[in-house]
Amino acid sequence: MSFNWTQLVPGVGHEYAHVATLGIATVAAVGIGAAARASLGKGEAAVLPASKFSLRGIFELLTEMTSGLADMVIGEHGKHYIPFFASVFFFILFNNLLGMIPGMTPATENMNTTFGFGVLMFLFYNFQGVKENGPIAYLKHFMGPVIFLAPLMFVIEIVSHIVRPFSLGLRLANVMMGDHTVLSVFLDLVPIGVPIPFYMMGLFVCFVQAFVFTLLSMVYVAFAIAHDH
Repeated sequence: MSFNWTQLVPGVGHEYAHVATLGIATVAAVGIGAAARASLGKGEAAVLPASKFSLRGIFELLTEMTSGLADMVIGEHGKHYIPFFASVFFFILFNNLLGMIPGMTPATENMNTTFGFGVLMFLFYNFQGVKENGPIAYLKHFMGPVIFLAPLMFVIEIVSHIVRPFSLGLRLANVMMGDHTVLSVFLDLVPIGVPIPFYMMGLFVCFVQAFVFTLLSMVYVAFAIAHDH
């Protein structure tokens, strides 16, 4: 059983390390977001892009990336979801990156946490579907275009939607657990020099998994709010 810095907090055992890490990540993410918002300024200063590498520049880059992805996946309505998905991407990325610190276990390698993220996305895209189409029209999405196949399609669609929170959670948790385990093994064996390539690979995995989770969530929203089914 590996050591975790969160275990130094009174009342936090190994089984609650992911909860403590998630709490630390939440407080830190809110603080970083507030600092980035303060650095934005007001008036014309808020419109002009950052002229140098800074916290503001990093957040502008993340927001621009999310905006482009939302336009590509969701379409003209994508801009309405940019704040939400930019927050989701950054929060998951930040949690993933915490696992790169020796002695820290990312909350995103625990299925309880990632399943919670999946449930959030499940509730969000279904809510948006009902809001955009109305409850009756949205239920018709589950029945397909062929009337006599509607009962079968409805059951299949319901099952596929129920599975989505599990698939989102399992994908994120398993990949992050594997990446963290590999890095931990090499840190224990040869703590100097050798782990550097695995740190680089880990940084890439952290980014890709946050990107994939956000992308799949956007796809679900795009299907839910579509009118052309």
